[in-house]
Amino acid sequence: MGELQRLRSEPGAEDDQLRPFLVRVRFTAEDPVQVISHARAVLAGVVEQVADWPAFERWPQLLPAWFIQRCAPEPAEPEPGEAFDAEAWLRQWRAMTPEQRAAVDQGPWTLSGWLYYFDPTEEGMGDDRSWWWWHAGTDESGGWVQVATTGWPFGSGSLSWLIEASGGTDLVYGP
Repeated sequence: MGELQRLRSEPGAEDDQLRPFLVRVRFTAEDPVQVISHARAVLAGVVEQVADWPAFERWPQLLPAWFIQRCAPEPAEPEPGEAFDAEAWLRQWRAMTPEQRAAVDQGPWTLSGWLYYFDPTEEGMGDDRSWWWWHAGTDESGGWVQVATTGWPFGSGSLSWLIEASGGTDLVYGP
């Protein structure tokens, strides 16, 4: 509930007593205020659903259309009887250069891949999230989002994609 309140406003006096481990990600954007507004809208839409996690098919109606459109297309469903070949995938991954592997991580995320990190059911990682919205703002160099984390380093990919999909670029993490 505290995260949802911080998404809708700023941290309150009760948040000061928690003393979490905070990490700030700075970004550039033409309109950093809009990036923060977009990121808040998407994340609030997800956090509001945690208690009663919807089926995947409902998410396009629950999240802003612009976010859904910026996500990568979902992979095609395998044909009946066709199994995922993990060994072939691993061979392909190992054959990639470090630059090729980094490029895979830089592209847009699928909606299902992004939601996986918030999904509290057995199919997701929501019960083991590594960051929670704390605060956000702007300064002379752009915008920033501050999150409470489980430590450093932390699983920041879902946060990076949220900011990038919201219009932020040139992300830099730090205290």
